Amino acid sequence: MTNTQAVDAIIASSPRKDELTLLRALLLETELSETVKWGAPHYTIDGKIVVGIAGFKSYAGLWFHQGVFLTDAAKVLVSAQRGGAKALRQWRFSSKEEIDPALVTAYVLEAIQNQKDGKEMKPQPKRVSLPSELKEALARSAELSEAFDLLTPGRRNEYAEYIAGAKQEKTRISRLEKCIPMMINGVGLNDRYKS
Repeated sequence: MTNTQAVDAIIASSPRKDELTLLRALLLETELSETVKWGAPHYTIDGKIVVGIAGFKSYAGLWFHQGVFLTDAAKVLVSAQRGGAKALRQWRFSSKEEIDPALVTAYVLEAIQNQKDGKEMKPQPKRVSLPSELKEALARSAELSEAFDLLTPGRRNEYAEYIAGAKQEKTRISRLEKCIPMMINGVGLNDRYKS
């Protein structure tokens, strides 16, 4: 199945097919390339995602992946996640009549230019503080400390969160003892679930 056929099928099965059809047509009038990511149509330039569309029961959404850099003169964009997304911004349409083709095109062209200019907010690695039990174990064992330092930041965070997540000290110690051989072998806590 080609990207076009996949997008056709996604739109046809959406409760917001009229809105998505119009948004898609506007996006395809630009220099963006159409693809499917995460089960939804996305539009890219030079391999970088600029915008995506999706239909839901109550609205159709237009997601700007680096929307934080848009001027948003019409004040139509909202943060795309509850906790407040850093870069992602969304424009919601509850009917086809709400879509102003000229305004949507202006926003998309600005997003394309921002991407060409290299405006991009990179995700910041999450810093997790190490639980005291893990700190003490690292201080006692040079082998464990060296192995822990060789783990990726994500794997170190997984271990720290897992151990710190236990309410009782004896459970934190039990979790630490279980994890030490895995850390020494360079294995991530959740590697067995990843393909």
